[in-house]
Amino acid sequence: MSIKWSAVITGFVVTLALGFISGLIYVGSEASMVVLYSGTIGVLGGLTAGYLAGGTMSSGAVHGGIATVFGSLVVLAFATFTTLLFGGLVASTGVFILGILVLAFYAIPGALGGAIGSWAKSRRIAPEPAGVRA
Repeated sequence: MSIKWSAVITGFVVTLALGFISGLIYVGSEASMVVLYSGTIGVLGGLTAGYLAGGTMSSGAVHGGIATVFGSLVVLAFATFTTLLFGGLVASTGVFILGILVLAFYAIPGALGGAIGSWAKSRRIAPEPAGVRA
């Protein structure tokens, strides 16, 4: 199976944009709300990557999982760097280790969304070819 990087990058951009927007909306929310909207964002980003990749459901799940993990890695690098600048080395190490542990859980909603996206694309009805009348 070959990876369609354009689908992965598009899913990453959707995940990043929705994460940025939801971060502005849900500032100061409870922890349960943060888990709920991060799961929803992962599903929507994976759905985008899986739909663009097409193919089988397993291919869509792989593309969706890669898109959300790639997005999570970028966010983790940014969070670790800013924590290093403002919190110090110990806090930065804690953020990095916790982020690595949580990274696998971010792949699950992305893979689920990717599988749904590729399934939806394969279920789309192809238009019938127009016949020419004599």
